[in-house]
Order: sequence, then C-alpha cells, then structure tokens
Amino acid sequence: MDKENYATHHQSTIQALKVSSFKHLSISDAEQDDNNTAKTSMELMPPPKLPLASKPIDSNQMQQQYCNENCKEVKTAKNEEDQKVSTSDANTESQSQKKWTLVDFDIGRPLGKGKFGNVYLAREKRSKFIIAMKVLYRLVIDRAQILHQVRREIEIQMHLRHPNILRMYGYFYDDKRIYLILEYAQKGELYKELHSQPNKRFDEQRTATYIAQLADALKYCHSKKVIHRDIKPENLLLGAGGELKIADFGWSVHAPSSRRDTLCGTLDYLPPEMVSGKTHNHTVDFWSVGVLCYECLVGQPPFYAKTNDETCKNISKLRYTFPSFVSEDAKDLISKLIVVDPEKRLDMDGVLAHQWIVKNRKIEKA
Repeated sequence: MDKENYATHHQSTIQALKVSSFKHLSISDAEQDDNNTAKTSMELMPPPKLPLASKPIDSNQMQQQYCNENCKEVKTAKNEEDQKVSTSDANTESQSQKKWTLVDFDIGRPLGKGKFGNVYLAREKRSKFIIAMKVLYRLVIDRAQILHQVRREIEIQMHLRHPNILRMYGYFYDDKRIYLILEYAQKGELYKELHSQPNKRFDEQRTATYIAQLADALKYCHSKKVIHRDIKPENLLLGAGGELKIADFGWSVHAPSSRRDTLCGTLDYLPPEMVSGKTHNHTVDFWSVGVLCYECLVGQPPFYAKTNDETCKNISKLRYTFPSFVSEDAKDLISKLIVVDPEKRLDMDGVLAHQWIVKNRKIEKA
C-alpha cells in the first residue's frame, strides 16, 4: 500500500471512530501504579513513526478535539527515564534508538477482557495513531506457566506482515505487566459478528470472502513456517473495511523442520491427530479452515456435542452432517478440508482456487 493509500486509510479509520470511543475511560489501578518501572523490550519500531502516521493527518482539528475532550492520560513513573524501554528501528536508516513507555500513549475505553489481562483502545500521543493496547498481568501469566507462550506470540507476530494478519507494532514490560502494541481492528471479533446475525450464521458470499482472506493469510504464515494451531471465530478480528484479520498467535509455533506433538487449541476445532495426541504439522490449520467454514454457514461447529468426550468421538469418527440449506459446492469444499488423513486435506492454494470460493467471494478493491 502506498503512502497516499496509507493516509487515506488512517483518515477514514479516525473518521469512523465515534467520540464515545474515548468516553468513560476505564484504566485499572494496575495501569495507574506510578511506582512500576518498565524495563526492557525487543521492539523493532520506535515511536512516533507508526505505520500510516509518518506524515501529518489532514484531520488534525478533529484529532485535537478527540484529545482535548475525550482522552485521559495514563499516570506514569515520576522519572520517565526509569520507565523507558530499549528499542531499535528496522525501517529507518540512521535514527538513534527510541523507547516505548506508557507516557507515549493515551489510554481509552476497554475493548475486551480476558483471563490473562485486558485490551484497551489507545492512541500514540505524538502521531495520534490509534492502536489496541493489550495488557497482560505477569502474576497471572507466571501462575499459569505460559510466559513461553507469550514470548512465542510476540516473536512470531512481530515478524508477520500481511493485510489479513493483525499487526503487532511492538511491546514493553515492567515488573507487573506486559504491554503489547497492536493494530486496532475496529469491527471487533468475528465471533461476536457471527452471533449477532439471524440464526447466528453468515450467507455464502460473506463466508466465502472470509475463508478466502483466511486462506491467503495462512498460506503466507505457512510460507514462513508458522503454524497458527488455534483458528476459531474468537481469534479472528474484523478491520474497518470488514476485512478478516488473524489475531492471537499464543498457540502458534515456528516449526521449520519438525512435526509438533503438543495438544493445544480449542476442542471443537482440533483435528483427529491432535485429539489422539499424534504429531502434527501445518495441515492442522487446513482442518480448522473447514471447521470455520462450516460454523460460519451453519451457526455451530460440525462436531459440537454436549460433552467433550462426545465431541472427541465425533472428531475421531468424522461424524457430522450438513443442513439442507448448505450448497453442494460449499459441502464439497468443507469435505475436502475436514479429512482424517492430514496429507489428503486441501491446501490453501486449493481453497483459493475452489469453485465455491471463486464464485462467491467478494474481491477486494485495489
């Protein structure tokens, strides 16, 4: 995307944000602990040169109004130097290192809450660039023994560049929290969008468009030897234009030359080889694409049952049926993805070329 399109996209995103986005600011006590000092980071991009914001925005007056009327600044350490984190710039030639800290951001309303932390709407002060700030609590992470998972998520997502993958701009951390600086997906979770629909399902055109975008993003991930392993509606977000974006790489792995044997992901989306504890590779994502396609069209996963044991049996025995309203072409695609033998599953090139996708997907404007 060229600079003109970047600026246009950013301006349209700002205009689409309502004033209410920065009302009722909710910053927890944890975020207001001004004795907590940020220590280190492996961020590759310094502020304020965030994407889309390296040039002045035409809507400066509107942005200033947001800042004056609807933002609260985060309390930060009395000594800013204590809170700065080491960074480097991979995209500029001769800039000295610049450091991320909470003082660089205005924090807005909560976007979501999870087991390990919260996500807030935020804005980098100098550029006015809007981001999502994911705040993870180290005590909770340590108790759950998932620090390695968080590190892996950061290492992988920081290096992925694709329009259908949520961008991670950087991170920093202190004694109590880890802060992830993420692209803001304005339209939220695919899961919530799906469940807001009549009968909790999408039509075939919309489903085909999402599946095509997902397939293209996974094709890119696999070319980088990255397996996501937890594709599901809750981990897929929607951007300002309604485009799908893969998020949450916590269960993903970089596996250039090995098969994995870790049980992870969400049961309804697990393939037989993972349910039975066998080794697996990138083809687990192929299976998940089929399950997602089914859920988007039908309103629930194909192997859904009241108990986990029954769900596992359904998966292992490939026990599922199609409602009568699902088209034959859609059935054909799903049946070629939900295959017990991993090597016989349709790959992402095959998905993109499938007649149902070609016929139904909405082509994004250049």
